[in-house]
Amino acid sequence: MAQTSIIVRLELDHAKVSFGDVAAAVSKAGGDITSIDVIRPGKETSIRDITVDGGDHSEPLIVESLKNLSGIKVINVSDRTFLVHLGGKIVIQPTLPIRNREDLSQVYTPGVAKVCKAIHENPSKAYSLTIKRNTVAVISDGTAVLGLGDIGPYAAAPVMEGKAMLFKQLAGVDAFPLCLDTRDTEEIIRTIKAVSPIFGGINLEDISSPRCFEIEQRLTEELDIPIFHDDQHGTAVVVIAGLLNALKIVNKRINHVRIVVNGIGAAGVSICKMLLDAGVTRLVPVDKEGAIIHGGKYEHPMWQWLAEQPQVEKESGSLKELIRGADVFIGVSRGGLLNGDDIQLMNEQSIVFALANPEPEINPEEALAHVAVLATGRSDYPNQINNVLVFPGLFRGALDCRATRINEPMKLAAARAIASVVSNNELNEQYIIPSIFNDQVVPAVRKAIIEAAILTGVARRTPPDFR
Repeated sequence: MAQTSIIVRLELDHAKVSFGDVAAAVSKAGGDITSIDVIRPGKETSIRDITVDGGDHSEPLIVESLKNLSGIKVINVSDRTFLVHLGGKIVIQPTLPIRNREDLSQVYTPGVAKVCKAIHENPSKAYSLTIKRNTVAVISDGTAVLGLGDIGPYAAAPVMEGKAMLFKQLAGVDAFPLCLDTRDTEEIIRTIKAVSPIFGGINLEDISSPRCFEIEQRLTEELDIPIFHDDQHGTAVVVIAGLLNALKIVNKRINHVRIVVNGIGAAGVSICKMLLDAGVTRLVPVDKEGAIIHGGKYEHPMWQWLAEQPQVEKESGSLKELIRGADVFIGVSRGGLLNGDDIQLMNEQSIVFALANPEPEINPEEALAHVAVLATGRSDYPNQINNVLVFPGLFRGALDCRATRINEPMKLAAARAIASVVSNNELNEQYIIPSIFNDQVVPAVRKAIIEAAILTGVARRTPPDFR
């Protein structure tokens, strides 16, 4: 069992309880006191912080046992995760110190005026003379936070801060979280457009479907900086990368396999689109109401688009019916939809990407008995499909070539780049996708993005290393 630490702040009534009673209660609940800090001493009462090691399942028992002690008041409980969030996880720092009036006159008044005039005369100089060239906005309304759902902008902020940290650490990109207190599509679009002058790119995050499609499409059309909805395209890029390598293992070609995609929301639609771009000829999109079929009529605009694609099959039915004869299953839906008997109906050497979190569409242990390659969205199994493999390198490349947009060829190039990081010597059933800490990933994705941007005419600058 993994050990985790919690810090419990207690007020002790010395007439009713001793610290020995506290230690005994913690031990009985499965914990171990590792340190004690006296916050406020006193003869009658005192306040202390105790650090307790215990398993994940022991934490509530430890706290409850302390609350049940007569003479004890539990003031606060924090764990390590909460502690690293105190005050937020990112800061803004200047690139040089202001030590005297001369420094002040250069970075602010009066010297800054001539820089402002230069940008006014030529707005493109904002890329070289402001933070625009290396800054991305991570924007959410908190309506579809992974694993949590609609929790609103305040509660979504820690996720966006974490993403900003990853941007900086993995790719050197300065990112800033903007959590918008509105759900109105038009207001979100107006707000993002209004703040866009300072940013070189926009990373949309955790915005519910189908609003996310219109928001991204409109912003792409109305702004000249790259817009990327990571829940859609980040997931899709890593799925395609993993699939390309999985198909090598089972010796099947992408244009010969039958693929069932379950969960046709933001990520599912993007996965389907990228599969078609990658050459898939037999696609079965399935949602909770059943298959989306070729020639069908649907109110959801993206479902209707899928129904018009010739590669989409005409057979209707449920997931359990349509899984028969599939070579690949990709789930971005909810847990517990399939079992081992269902997976056995797939073709030999089947590939299953069960990406629902925290519970995959099929229990991984059950799936492993029947599939050639399994991937999940979880870190406790091999082949984790994780968006962190995509967005740092993608935006690094887009910013470096000052791309006006992220197009489909750029996304497919990113997927192939991620797949290429796993060499043929390394490739096996449990290693189809590189680790998020593999330092080859960001440079490979950056290079692929810049090359694709130049080839498709959306790059406004050729970086020195590409000349």
